[in-house]
Amino acid sequence: MSDDNARPIAVFDLDNTLADTAHRQHFLGRRPKDWDGFFGAAPADPPLAEGVELARRSARDCEVVYLTGRPERYRRDTLDWLAAHDLPAGDLYMRGDADRRPARFTKLATLRRLARGREVRFLVDDDAVVCDDAERAGFTVVRARWAEDSAALREAQEKEGRT
Repeated sequence: MSDDNARPIAVFDLDNTLADTAHRQHFLGRRPKDWDGFFGAAPADPPLAEGVELARRSARDCEVVYLTGRPERYRRDTLDWLAAHDLPAGDLYMRGDADRRPARFTKLATLRRLARGREVRFLVDDDAVVCDDAERAGFTVVRARWAEDSAALREAQEKEGRT
């Protein structure tokens, strides 16, 4: 086992954990929702200082991994955003473009895969349902409560399988 594989994993969500989505919430208030506009505006997300600092501190002892409900087609934008805000390098797990399962299912499945043979030190996420399910599954969770709560984002995560 290499040194990297011996380190525990710290798993970070993106939207409203590391990235402030408030400026693009208006895309979710439309009928129909403007998903291309919502995700297309993500490169302009300001970083959330509390989440970014926690990710940087975690990188001292852990391998940082990013787990998001963003669709795969936004991978390049997401990687560019992480680099632009000097976040630790790490694998990025994204939702398949056609995957509409709630975040609670997609994220828990990925956490379980990551935990095979590696310690998952903790998950940092703003979605209370994801956090509850992860805790029930035995994972340690840090609830990201530093961004403004968004009912539209919560609906997108859990009812529409979009983020």
